[in-house]
Amino acid sequence: MPEIGMQPKENRLLALLPPEEYAAVASHLEPCETPRGFIIVQADAPIEHAYFPCSGVGSVINISPEANRVECGLFGRDGFGPTAAAVGAGLSINEVAVQVPGFAYRLSQGKLLDLMKTQPVFASLLHKSAHVLATQAGFTALSNAVHEVDERLARWILMCHDRIDGDKLALTHEFIAVMLAVRRPSVTTALHVLEGNHFIRSVRGLVIVRDRAGLEEFAADAYGKAEEEYERLLGPLRKSTTLADPTTATFCLLPGS
Repeated sequence: MPEIGMQPKENRLLALLPPEEYAAVASHLEPCETPRGFIIVQADAPIEHAYFPCSGVGSVINISPEANRVECGLFGRDGFGPTAAAVGAGLSINEVAVQVPGFAYRLSQGKLLDLMKTQPVFASLLHKSAHVLATQAGFTALSNAVHEVDERLARWILMCHDRIDGDKLALTHEFIAVMLAVRRPSVTTALHVLEGNHFIRSVRGLVIVRDRAGLEEFAADAYGKAEEEYERLLGPLRKSTTLADPTTATFCLLPGS
């Protein structure tokens, strides 16, 4: 369940603001729960708010004229969405939806743009975050073109693990297929490959990360470049937590309908 009392500084970008800019931005933030399936913005629709997650994961989804869907990026407490809000685009060409439930703070698009004019660090952080998400989208395209499905799944698990502190993820096989741009049976096969290598353990709908280092090695060049760019520009992506028992990092995969 999302934590109603989460503070804005649980979002990495807001936490990086100097005190005076944080105060200016925080005074306009509106708290909101973001349940799974919540639509931050529809494709080709006006942008009303920018969301700064404190927990949960949002997906940026491209939709073709024939209604084919594929995830091109994801973000959580590390960023904000839609990034088009920061350039005054007005409309979002992507759908941005919540896939892992959580909690966020939001700003109206108009107030976001006003604050960017008067708060230079805030504006700089939003520009850097938008750049990193674009970098991630580019490497997602590369990975979809050159990597096997199991490597791409390993990359996705790592990207989610970066953002959730080992919380359970209630995700359908159907959506994983959308994220990886594959058919649902390929998702099941890829999960079996990762489990066979002892990187994860799948029990009653739970996928438990057993060996993150092994998962990173398996993902190889499918994972890491966008994360390195984030850390170069914005600092650590993951919270510095140490788990006594690595099997406490869990993901929940629900059967697709």
